[in-house]
Amino acid sequence: MFRKIDKLKESELEKMYNKFIALLNASSAYKLSKDEKAAIDEALEESKQGKFFTHEEVMEEARGKYPNLKFK
Repeated sequence: MFRKIDKLKESELEKMYNKFIALLNASSAYKLSKDEKAAIDEALEESKQGKFFTHEEVMEEARGKYPNLKFK
């Protein structure tokens, strides 16, 4: 992460700095919206029903769709 930060242009670094400061100065924890809560609940229910993909399946599909990207 530090290497990525070091490589940022000054304008990009300033934007990120302001975001970091805002995050650190936040007076309360982030509260999920109703839509976010509903999406999480839906995903958890589908997971319980076995409706999910393994990491390997997702990576295989991503490599097929985006062969020019380097995945770790």
